[in-house]
Amino acid sequence: MRRWSHEQEIELFSPEVLERAVRMVLEHRGEYPSLWATIESIAPKIGCVPQTLNDWVRQHEVDAGMRDGVSSDERARIRDLEREVKELRKANEILKLASAFLPRRARPPTEVLRSFVDQHRDTHGVEPICKVLQIAPTGYRCHAARKRKPELLGARAKRDEALTPQIQAVWQANMQVYGADKVWHKMNREGTKVARCTVERLMKRVGLHGVRRGKVVRTTVPEKAAPCPLDRVNRQFKADRPNQLWVSDFTYVSTWQGWQYVAFVIDVFARRIVCWRVSSSMRTDFVSSMRWTRPCLTGSPNALMP
Repeated sequence: MRRWSHEQEIELFSPEVLERAVRMVLEHRGEYPSLWATIESIAPKIGCVPQTLNDWVRQHEVDAGMRDGVSSDERARIRDLEREVKELRKANEILKLASAFLPRRARPPTEVLRSFVDQHRDTHGVEPICKVLQIAPTGYRCHAARKRKPELLGARAKRDEALTPQIQAVWQANMQVYGADKVWHKMNREGTKVARCTVERLMKRVGLHGVRRGKVVRTTVPEKAAPCPLDRVNRQFKADRPNQLWVSDFTYVSTWQGWQYVAFVIDVFARRIVCWRVSSSMRTDFVSSMRWTRPCLTGSPNALMP
């Protein structure tokens, strides 16, 4: 015969029935030679087996302090804690998967999030993943329904699906160098009337872009043979007063006269640039001598990280 747990028994019988059954056992206890005989007599009237009614009586005695054991309140608290731990473990597993799948900085596009849900919905379910990633479950289910039945898509989505292969074909046919402007002009010349913003949006969605003119500037060229600079502040960029800690860096800026390099020093406490220097080259003296470009500064930092 199948045995039900205490929680399942509570779900099958209402609290009023449980209370009435226990009260009947306690009231008629003296009319029978033993407690078990009382339970066997009353259980059929309640509609349960004698062992179930015996468990209710024992639990009542625990709740009343007449027997050692786990009370109903403690049992409910343990059940809630176990459910919470299970949910946290599942959320932790989802976050581990998401950390390898999604970008780490800005929030990824909705299409990327929906693709992640598509891949892992069979393992973790839609609702838990949407809760962890902060996605509206209704929005994802609408997306899944449109994916199953393309006829549910809106007019814009249907046109996007028709235009995307054409944009990819034009981009491939021109050696993958055309940007949004040239692809747009090419499609209109071929008779496909489409807005430039639409071409740009769809190219960005599928990861297409034109060739960009200009060279790539590298301000940091690692030299493995050279010793690394000392970390004087142990990566703790904090200051309690002005001029206690300065940090320096340099970057590049595109101008009409070409690339210019700007070196600067920032006061960690004030979070302001205290001195700077501009040069057309990345020479060593350009960086090392920039701290003397403004002699009006007062005070000196305790540490300077070049």
